[in-house]
Amino acid sequence: MGVFAGYHPLGGEIDPGALIDQLRDAGATLVMPVCERPNGALIFRRYRPGDLLVPDAMGVPAPSPAAQILLPDLLIVPLLAFDRQGGRLGQGGGYYDRTLAALRAVKPVFALGLAYSGQEVAQVPTAPHDQRLDAILTEIGYIAVSKP
Repeated sequence: MGVFAGYHPLGGEIDPGALIDQLRDAGATLVMPVCERPNGALIFRRYRPGDLLVPDAMGVPAPSPAAQILLPDLLIVPLLAFDRQGGRLGQGGGYYDRTLAALRAVKPVFALGLAYSGQEVAQVPTAPHDQRLDAILTEIGYIAVSKP
């Protein structure tokens, strides 16, 4: 099994805990995002339950600098809104767009948006730098993205 990235939910973001547990139980290695500097791409450090968490540059709990950096094969992405073309609206910092662009330049990465079904909209406004999701998982099912 590969490496996957979870996240700590902020505000109204859906909690990925159950999905994280299922993937870990299947033998996948969990990494969590770390923001080292504002306006940069995220890095991913290995995390095991019980490991020390420290606030990153944005104040989000993250694995300590001593934790191993790994590149995920699957990125579970939080969002505020999504469409069926893989568009997503996040918290507004562009962190996941920069991160996905950097990761996709190095290796194949599957971006799975995690959301409530009520967060679906007809079309998310996008810019050329926005990275599309490969699929979305909601409480009612899996949505394969139809790429334009």
